[in-house]
Amino acid sequence: MPNLKDATRAADTAWQDDVRAGVRHVRDLASLPLLAAEREAAQAAATLHKVRAPKSYLDLIDWNDPADPIRAQVIPSPEEMEEAEGELGDPIADHEFSPVPRLTHRHADRVLLFPTYQCAVYCRFCFRKESLTSIGRGYTREALEPALAYISGHSEIREVILTGGDPLSLQDTALAEIRARIEAIPHVRLLRIHTRVPVALPSRITPGLVAALQGRLIVTVVTHFNHAREITDATEAACRTLRQAGFVLLNQSVLLKGVNDSVEVLEELCRELMYRLGIKPYYLHHGDLARGMAHRRTTIAQGQALAEALRSRLSGICNPVYVLDLPAGGGKVPLGPCHVEGQDGQSWRIRGLDGEVRTYREVVGE
Repeated sequence: MPNLKDATRAADTAWQDDVRAGVRHVRDLASLPLLAAEREAAQAAATLHKVRAPKSYLDLIDWNDPADPIRAQVIPSPEEMEEAEGELGDPIADHEFSPVPRLTHRHADRVLLFPTYQCAVYCRFCFRKESLTSIGRGYTREALEPALAYISGHSEIREVILTGGDPLSLQDTALAEIRARIEAIPHVRLLRIHTRVPVALPSRITPGLVAALQGRLIVTVVTHFNHAREITDATEAACRTLRQAGFVLLNQSVLLKGVNDSVEVLEELCRELMYRLGIKPYYLHHGDLARGMAHRRTTIAQGQALAEALRSRLSGICNPVYVLDLPAGGGKVPLGPCHVEGQDGQSWRIRGLDGEVRTYREVVGE
């Protein structure tokens, strides 16, 4: 029987081989079944934002379908070269709220910590794509020292969110070290991890990774599935591993034109997330104002209509909150439909999920 060390080595080799066999550089686009004109356009767009996707994720693409929803998320397109007026390099003001390197403190009780600016997969719609392309730095112990000192010195911080870049693209030893440093700060109570790894590189979810993250802190893993086609036997196994480790699983999706902007697609995604993967649909994000992404953004009115339709079709536990992350650091605000039609004193007119408006009278004590 293979020993634990051999099994760990095999698991680490599997996910690293998957990365190496995929697209890791603009020159690797030449290996994909793209038309000559399409490849030329993709290579030009890839100079603006890094291109990377593991082989297992690329294998999900139907190359005969130009509108394939996975292809649309990771293969550069010529539309990305067209910057629309009003688009921003830092759409949610990460830099403005960064008191020290590799940390953003926008909300009182939680901070974003950037242990790496590298990802297992680079999404074309990423709102941090300019930072990820220009910075390009990985993890070092020294780079995080100012951020960890800041967290230690601010007792109001209860939650540390590892983001980036993708924190789960780091080696187990680095993850264990980061977790240990954070959990040694007494006032921190929860470690949240924002990651695309369970979606695009599920083989990375290994026993060693789980062990690296387990400790005093409650751990919440926030995944990023955008389409039910991304849910496979491998992602199911990865999410089961995370669930059985005791981690809380949530999902953030981005509403993307041509990818998931229909109620049928979103309904299937949300159901499969909850019922197959055990992941609570958390947020449905309106597309941020990242440069070159106008062709993937819907209108807010379209998003509201989709959110309302989902509310009438799905169990509450399957429903995400439709939000807009406001520019200039305004935070995530709900954009879902309002069912209040009017108010007269203690009488409210409220529209039910069946479309009928009913009167509700408040009854409260003195």
